[in-house]
Amino acid sequence: MDGREIWQVIRKNNNYVPAPERYRNMEYRRAGKSGLRLSALSFGMWHNFGSVDNYETMRGIIFAAFDGGITVFDLANNYGPPAGAAERNFGSILSRDLKAYRDEMIITTKAGYNAWRGPYGQGNGDRKHLISSLDRSLKNIGVDYVDIFYHHRPDPETPIEETCLALRHIVDSGKALYIGISNYSYEQVKQAYPILKELKVPFVLLQMPYSILERGVETSGLKQFARENGFAITAYSPLAQGLLTDRYLHGIPEDSRMVRTLDLHREQLTKSLEKKIVRLNEVAGGRGQTLAEMALSWTLKDGDVASAIVGASRPEQVADDLKINPTFTAEELARIDEIVFETGDESK
Repeated sequence: MDGREIWQVIRKNNNYVPAPERYRNMEYRRAGKSGLRLSALSFGMWHNFGSVDNYETMRGIIFAAFDGGITVFDLANNYGPPAGAAERNFGSILSRDLKAYRDEMIITTKAGYNAWRGPYGQGNGDRKHLISSLDRSLKNIGVDYVDIFYHHRPDPETPIEETCLALRHIVDSGKALYIGISNYSYEQVKQAYPILKELKVPFVLLQMPYSILERGVETSGLKQFARENGFAITAYSPLAQGLLTDRYLHGIPEDSRMVRTLDLHREQLTKSLEKKIVRLNEVAGGRGQTLAEMALSWTLKDGDVASAIVGASRPEQVADDLKINPTFTAEELARIDEIVFETGDESK
């Protein structure tokens, strides 16, 4: 059953029964050397799950994801708007429709960006912020624990030892099963990792931007460091905020994120980048995929990435995201790199 059919069922009956074959076609990958397995695709609620968004559409999206074998649902304390709205909306859907399937889900949340008024909600890495934030998130989602809790970004004003001790306390309290960190630089990960290891914190994931166009985890050495030390990458923005889709093959659509200036700006789409996107689309066509399908597949081309996080504004997009094939020939990978790293006059 694809996203459109699911949506039709919801609209007709206003109820939901998961597809019995939902685990048939999804790959489940180890989070590094841990025993935890994640669906190769995670569903993220960074966008489209705020108080201004349509609740029934949100339900349809979550159902399409779960029916497609996606088990990882990615949140953060600041997702909305306003902050906390995505957690509350997902929590409502979970309570109303999916409560019986909680043990089939990996629910994640994060703390580290501004989430509520006052000095303790201002995106820190201190013990007070992290523990208070998780308590708020658990209340928002309506669960006793999350499966993975991330520190969302490093805090230069808090000693890393304090952050790591807070993460250990969170696990010891039973409020999170595993720990991840996000948006840390290579040097910051190298600083935090031995402390987490010494404290016996079940640190399993590093969540970072990673796509055909964004190679920071490779060039910095983070990807190799993760592999050598037994944790994995979860990749966010695998479609480069929509650049690696057919949306920008023929200019900038008026209803696009770039026009609405959410997280993508016109100046990012240079003439050189436009040409690269068109050429990457040709490679995708040769594989029998859309550009978005190839971009998601590329992110998952090796075991270093446990899961790639996708979003959606309607159920049909989730069905499209499921069309991945992470097997590439050496020639295809070389061609993609040749296109991406080619330099030239930006004005042409």
